[in-house]
Amino acid sequence: MQQLSLPLNLPGIYPNNQVWFQEMLRELGISCVRAYPDRFGLSVGNWLAQQSYPTIRTLSLFSGGGGLDIAFHDAGFDIVQMVELEAKYIKTLEINSMPGKWLENAKPICIDIRQYFPSPDLNIDFIIGGPPCQTFSAAGRRAAGVAGTSDARGILFQEYVRILKTLQPKGFLFENVYGMTGAQQGEAWQEIQNAFQQAGYTIHFRVLDAADYGVPQHRERLFIVGLREGNYMFPYPTHGPDSPDGEPFYIAGEAVAGADTSDVQAGIGGRYGHLLTEIPPGLNYSFYTKEMGHPNPIFSWRSKFSDFLYKADLQMPVRTIKAQGGQYTGPFSWENRRFSIAELKRLQTIPDDYKLVGNRQVCIEQIGNSVPPQLGRILALSILDLIMGVKLPFPMHYLPASKQLGFRQRKRQLTEIYAQKAKDAIANLPLTKQPPSQVLSDCVIQGQTVRFLSADFAWNKKHFSSSFQINLTYELNNSCWTITALTDETRKDENLYFIEICPTWGYENWVLGTGKVKLCARDLDKRLFTALWKAFEEKVSEVTGMADLVQLSGYYQYNPRISGVLTVQHNLKVEPFWRVVQCVVRGIGVATQLSAQGLALLWGVNADEVFSYLHCLRGMGYEVRNHNTNPQIPKGEYLIPYGFPTLTSKSVQLRKQLGEGDE
Repeated sequence: MQQLSLPLNLPGIYPNNQVWFQEMLRELGISCVRAYPDRFGLSVGNWLAQQSYPTIRTLSLFSGGGGLDIAFHDAGFDIVQMVELEAKYIKTLEINSMPGKWLENAKPICIDIRQYFPSPDLNIDFIIGGPPCQTFSAAGRRAAGVAGTSDARGILFQEYVRILKTLQPKGFLFENVYGMTGAQQGEAWQEIQNAFQQAGYTIHFRVLDAADYGVPQHRERLFIVGLREGNYMFPYPTHGPDSPDGEPFYIAGEAVAGADTSDVQAGIGGRYGHLLTEIPPGLNYSFYTKEMGHPNPIFSWRSKFSDFLYKADLQMPVRTIKAQGGQYTGPFSWENRRFSIAELKRLQTIPDDYKLVGNRQVCIEQIGNSVPPQLGRILALSILDLIMGVKLPFPMHYLPASKQLGFRQRKRQLTEIYAQKAKDAIANLPLTKQPPSQVLSDCVIQGQTVRFLSADFAWNKKHFSSSFQINLTYELNNSCWTITALTDETRKDENLYFIEICPTWGYENWVLGTGKVKLCARDLDKRLFTALWKAFEEKVSEVTGMADLVQLSGYYQYNPRISGVLTVQHNLKVEPFWRVVQCVVRGIGVATQLSAQGLALLWGVNADEVFSYLHCLRGMGYEVRNHNTNPQIPKGEYLIPYGFPTLTSKSVQLRKQLGEGDE
């Protein structure tokens, strides 16, 4: 279903040399200074309160922390109910809907939308909100495709449609990630369009970037406006190159100026926190990659999410603020610290006086999941103007259906700009560390040590309860690294197996400064096997500074940079599982989604044994994914991303279960 066009004589459709945003500010009696979105919202609300327009009774679904509710409340919409499942977010909605607060008179309801059955007598004019987006998100695509409507969270839009059919409002605004349009080869998007159409609504949709509408954050989201009658067009950007008058972006440095920072400490800490200092503003972990030209790469290209060690540029809007993330998830401040909650609210245009309830992580969830209120306000004003017949004190300018916005093209241009920034920064790095090849060229590093492997794959220098002691000997030189793992260092018998690791063809100039690596063990023990890879990873990190073996091999969706061969003594009788391990080390059945039958064929085993072998691999630290761990993977298929164990005590996958075999 295509977006409908309006007549070309609609006021404001083709603005020429208009000073639109400044005119809006002038009519509202405010100026574009720090935290201007707060004053914008208050001024719009005050102006509308003085008018005599009919009340627009509005229902908010999937309200979260209230981003869209703030926007539409400011634009004069009467938020009758706010439906939200999470009790921790309801606390925020409750405190802000008290008398004199930002969402005064709105009524929060803590309920699963599948149990929410409003009476048709509720008399709703408009509905706002968008269901959880994880099944359509970039994280979902990275995990292994997009689940879309095949996941339980992806079909919540059907509940939205059910409520539309019950209440039959004039229209609705629906927001989600733009990945929704490409999920399941477009089938999910077509299903969603058909459902809205069958409910009696003509839909109009666009992907918008929040930075184009006065938000100091690049945040691309799909917006759908559905109407029972009439037409709609999306408003022109108020900021950026696509705005009528080229109004500059509202940048991060201006937005956070003067915000409270008392809840943050200097520095990041942890294993990688110190790396943030050298990263130029606007860049992320990729600064420390070979592709960016770093002399001592630590990470492999595209092996992390783009917000890993991402440092914001104070002269630009920041990248998308995420609701969930780890210790190194940005944006981080250009002052090499975390942003405070007050600063993050500014970057999302959530009002300073709007109270977020919960600890830091819960507050970040509410910020990252919300629609930036300033973007929401501009959309709400357009709905007032075009749908509700409200005459605004300033003109609105609208995008013709054929008008293409340039934020995707500008993103590519920014990539080039930041690549040059990285090049300049690298040119000024102090030459304090020799490449590994020079470190090992004239010496042999030998030694013995003891390490302890825990059941959760933690690798420690100290003994902890139930950890397994590993005695290690190693010899590193420029022709071969040899690492041997023993359970009893007094044993003198021969190694039962060894793993030989070399750079793959085309990557002969690997960063280890040696010809090959040999991992040896005198016991065919699964824990020793895991320990050998852990010991190798530790040495890689010590010598090269690389984070882990994934960085040495590269992200699994690219050709691996290392290859391994597991060789067992020819006269040793081994169980079939170790033949499977040999295949996995060689990369057979790795880095691609395969059924049990497909894996059985590659490994030369029976299909009904595959699931138990996968469990064993997982017990050795291999990351094994299926539909239970990653709903984006079809049932009956499995993914082993790497030919070596990658699980650690902090791995998200460690806390997931493969479940029952689904062959």
